[in-house]
Amino acid sequence: MIWLTWRQFRAQALTAVVALAGLAAYLVYLGMQIRNSYDNDVAGCTVGGNCEAVGKLFLNEYELPVFLASVLLIVIPALIGLFWGAPLITRELEAGTHRLVWNQSVSRTRWLIVKLGFVALITAVVVGVYSLLLTWAASPYDRVQGERFDAIGFMSRNITPVGYAVFAFLLAATVGLLIRRTMPAMAITLVAVAVVQMIVPFGIRPHLQEPVSTTVALTANTQFKAFRDEGDEVQILGYNIPGAWMLDNTHSLYDSDGKAYSEKSFESCFSVDMDKMKACVAKRDLHVKVSYQPADRYWRFQWIEAGGYLALTALLVAFCVTRIRRPLL
Repeated sequence: MIWLTWRQFRAQALTAVVALAGLAAYLVYLGMQIRNSYDNDVAGCTVGGNCEAVGKLFLNEYELPVFLASVLLIVIPALIGLFWGAPLITRELEAGTHRLVWNQSVSRTRWLIVKLGFVALITAVVVGVYSLLLTWAASPYDRVQGERFDAIGFMSRNITPVGYAVFAFLLAATVGLLIRRTMPAMAITLVAVAVVQMIVPFGIRPHLQEPVSTTVALTANTQFKAFRDEGDEVQILGYNIPGAWMLDNTHSLYDSDGKAYSEKSFESCFSVDMDKMKACVAKRDLHVKVSYQPADRYWRFQWIEAGGYLALTALLVAFCVTRIRRPLL
């Protein structure tokens, strides 16, 4: 059964291996470039130098290649679902070969489990290797950027892409089993994967754990930004914790007693010179209420999200096994 599955799937598998080899070569080249620039420029920046400007130049230089490599890794699971998952069962149903295959000594349940398991394993290996290489290549960039919870970065680093890819494959196979036609199954899979990509980062991930909420005093050393709205009034003051995921970057101002502070009164501090603005704010003893996910929760979120995808995958497998035992035609 495994040999037959390999014969049917070897063209796709070999294509994936060739593509992965090309991507791997590029990621190794990109990773060496990023590390060389980081070691020579960013890591070697002295306290007396303009290290902030050096960091920005470093990020600007590699922003596009890292972004494109990250987006590609997010797209790959969708492509796997479209071209590996959706036709997996529909191909047999449309050609009518299921009548022969499912009446052999191998039961349809075993046939399905072997096919799903074999292709899912290849999916995990292909995406896992790509994710490992991208995580290695972009690690100096991510260190300087300091936004590991970024939607694109989080979904394209470490273990989450593996769980997501296996889930996308099983989702497509399940849709194919229900729809029984390849093209409609591919279209529905594309929409479903796009919906998941939108819902998880912005609707589910922020609530995987209860956010930390606190009130923070604004001092001359606090990282924040302020800007004027169209009416030329200062209305928003943003606060940032390095490495943390700020869930709400629009904050109200409060005085030391916790009473609301008029944002219009803050206008007198507004200046294009951030040092002067921070010094002015520090004198007024202002506070902001912030809600965030701490930086040390990153790996916890990675495991929770990857585990969630794998749990959904297990449910899809159970559904497919139950469904295929019934007459399909």
